[in-house]
Amino acid sequence: MSRSAPTTLGALKAAGYRSQPVKDEMRANLIRKLETGRALFPGIRGYEDSVLPQLVNAVLARHDFILLGLRGQAKSRILRQLVDLLDERIPVVAGSEVNDDPLAPISKQGRRMIAEHGDDTPIEWLAREQRYLEKLATPDVTIADIIGDLDPIKAARGGHILSDELTIHYGMLPRANRGIFAMNELPDLSPRIQVGLFNILEEGDVQIKGYPIRLRLDLLIAFTANPEDYTARGKIITPLKDRIASEVRTHYPKDVATGMAITEQEAWTRRNGRPLQIPPFVREVVERMAFLARMEARVDQRSGVSQRMPIAVLETLVSSAEQRAIRQDESDVVPRIGDIYASLPAVTGKMELEYEGELHGAGRIARELVSAAAGATFDSCGGGADVDSIVEYFEAGGVMQVSEDAAASACVVGFSQVPGLLALADLLGLAPEDGSDGLKAAACELILEGLVADQKISRTRGGGYRRSRP
Repeated sequence: MSRSAPTTLGALKAAGYRSQPVKDEMRANLIRKLETGRALFPGIRGYEDSVLPQLVNAVLARHDFILLGLRGQAKSRILRQLVDLLDERIPVVAGSEVNDDPLAPISKQGRRMIAEHGDDTPIEWLAREQRYLEKLATPDVTIADIIGDLDPIKAARGGHILSDELTIHYGMLPRANRGIFAMNELPDLSPRIQVGLFNILEEGDVQIKGYPIRLRLDLLIAFTANPEDYTARGKIITPLKDRIASEVRTHYPKDVATGMAITEQEAWTRRNGRPLQIPPFVREVVERMAFLARMEARVDQRSGVSQRMPIAVLETLVSSAEQRAIRQDESDVVPRIGDIYASLPAVTGKMELEYEGELHGAGRIARELVSAAAGATFDSCGGGADVDSIVEYFEAGGVMQVSEDAAASACVVGFSQVPGLLALADLLGLAPEDGSDGLKAAACELILEGLVADQKISRTRGGGYRRSRP
C-alpha cells in the first residue's frame, strides 16, 4: 500500500472512492484489457477460438459459470487467472472477517465499528490475490464449511446470545465476500450441500442455522466439473445446474503442434547441468503418445488422458538422457527414443484402463503407444523414404542392440554398420552429417522405430532390432 492510500473512512470518502460490485469490477477491467489488446489469460494455449471467447462472454454478462472438462485441461489455472480481472486492491473495514465495504458493510461487526468510530474507522487495503478463495469439493464438506455456523465459545466469551450475529464463525463463502469463490469438482459435493448453494447463486445472500441473519454477499462464483459427472443424474441436482448461468467446455489440444507448445511451456527441462538439446522429433513422439492414448479403446476416455502425461514423460526422458550423459561423461544431453521407453512409469500411472486394457496391462499399452507414436512421427518426417537397404540388412540376419545406457558415439558406430541408415537421417534432415553424435543416434533410433511400427523389422524388450517376425 502506498503512503497516500487512505487509512480511515473519512479519508476514503474525501478521496472520492466509490465501490462497485465485484462482477462489475471484473467486467470493467476485462473491457480495458480488450481495448488495449492485452493478453487475457497468459500461458493458456489452444483455447483462443473456443474456450476463451465463451469465458469472456460469461464475465461480460456478469455470470457465475462452470468449466466442464476432463482432467489436465487447465481448468484450475483459468480460474486462478481470474484474479487478474480484479482491481489491484480494495479498501475494507480493518479486522472485518467478511471484507466489509467501508461504504456499505454487511456484517454486524463492520456496522458497529463504523457506528462507534465514524470517519475515524480504520481502513485496510486488500490485495487482489487475497480476494480469491478456492475449495475442492469432497463428500465430507459441510454447510458450516461453506457458509458458517454459530460458535458457542465465541458467544460465551463475548457474552452474546446464540442468535446474535457476533457469534458466527463464518465459512468460506462469507470470507470470500467482494471476491471470487471457486469450487473444483462440484458434483462431488453432497446433494444437501448443493441445495445450500441455491440461494447464494440466485439471491446472493446466506442464512445461518435458521436464525434471522442474512448476509448479502458480493461474489463471482465459478465451478469446475467432469462432464461425465455433471450430466449424470444424482451427481448434480438439476435446480443448481439451472442457477449456474454459463457453461464453458474445455478440451485437450486439437493438434500436435499446440500440444507440443503446451508441453514445452510446462515441462521442467532447463536443468543446471550439461547443455541440453531435445530433437524436435523426440518432442513430437512424446506428444503423439498422448493423442493416440486419447483415441485408444483400451483407455477409459471418460477419465481422459491428462496433458500432464506428455509433460511428465518429457521431464523423465530428459532425466534419463541426463543420467546417461553423466555416466558416460558426454559433453551434452540429447534424449532419444530409448529414453521414452525408459519413461514409461510416467505413462502407466496416468491412464485409467477399460476391462480389456486391464487384461493387457498398462505397461504393454504404453509400449505400443511409444511405437505407434514413433511410427507416425517418422511418417510425418520421412514418409515414402527409401528404406529398402536398411530392411534388407535385417532380413539378411543382421541385428542391432541399442542400450539405453550406451554412449551416443558407440551407437553411431553401431548404426554405421546398417547400410543407408545414417545417410537417411541426413537426407531427412533429422541429423545432418556434421551434427552431433547424440542427434545422429536419436535420428537413427526414430527411423528404426518407424520401421518397427510398419512391421518391417521388430524390436525386442531389451532395445534390440532384428528381422520382422514371420
